[in-house]
Amino acid sequence: MSFFTDKTILVTGGTGSIGSEVVRQLLAFKPKAIRVLSRDEHKQYLLERELGTQVQEHVRYLLGDVRDYQRMLRAMEGVDFVFHCAAYKHVPFCEYNSFEAVKTNVIGTQNVIDAAIAQGVGRVLLISTDKAASPSNVMGATKLLAEKMMTSAMHFAGPRPIRFASVRFGNVLASRGSVLPLFCKQIEQGGPVTVTDPKMIRFFMSIPQAVSLLFRAMERMEGGELFILKMPVLRLGDMIDVLIEELAPRYGRQSTVIRQQVIGARPGEKMEEILMTAEEAQHATEEQDMFVVHSQIVIPGEQQIKRKLGVSSNACDSSKIQPLTKEQIRTLLSDVLIEYFRLARLPS
Repeated sequence: MSFFTDKTILVTGGTGSIGSEVVRQLLAFKPKAIRVLSRDEHKQYLLERELGTQVQEHVRYLLGDVRDYQRMLRAMEGVDFVFHCAAYKHVPFCEYNSFEAVKTNVIGTQNVIDAAIAQGVGRVLLISTDKAASPSNVMGATKLLAEKMMTSAMHFAGPRPIRFASVRFGNVLASRGSVLPLFCKQIEQGGPVTVTDPKMIRFFMSIPQAVSLLFRAMERMEGGELFILKMPVLRLGDMIDVLIEELAPRYGRQSTVIRQQVIGARPGEKMEEILMTAEEAQHATEEQDMFVVHSQIVIPGEQQIKRKLGVSSNACDSSKIQPLTKEQIRTLLSDVLIEYFRLARLPS
């Protein structure tokens, strides 16, 4: 028996890269029902085709938007757990369409909170981003506010038996809108491979790693926490070099003739990123593969657990972590590329 067995689970943004993988992996735990909510009927159709008829009795496909409170209220009837994956995540688009990002990432999150409380949901988990740590762009700022709202929802809910928490990801390899599919396409076309700055350092994780963290966070949340997976860092230029070496022959091209083209940082981008601020580190505990930032908000009716708080924020600062070597990047990308080509229906 799994924590998710015989449970009814709602996944907002359920046809996205993370949301759809949550759905796939949840099926193995034999839930009572999975409700896949998203705005895009074509992606719903593709996911339905992929999963096949054998899971029809367990999966429900719901068209809707987290901006619509009434839709969220109906979608959460009888739901036990919510994975809140829906968001605008593309940094430049959020910079140029800032209030649209607010309406989805902030107001949409409040709709999720309100509907979950009204319908007696047991647990709600928000998917956030490392760009929420000391944000320099609209997307990061809206996700930081969404994190804060999830934490304060523990107080907002009063004595109701509901738990809210957040998970903060780095860059997810091969997810929609990530750089990996773009780089692969550019290599297929013979280059150049466009890079904002080859010296940029980023945290990276695979989609299966991301979903594994989500499941663990959902099971163990006490309420108000922020879960942060420990992740390796790499230089974008090094990753592109490895991709060119690995993929050019697959596309019948010479790796030596495909070049990188530096196009400069986009609006809101940083050279380095952090997963956790120094202030958050003061209220965190460290585990083998993650950090847990504990809420400072007093939760009604809950006895505060005494913990030894405080970790070094250096372990969450990409500028202070040794980047992966090219051989380590090659190993990291091997399984990711197989999955990418599977999803793209290309030979691996």
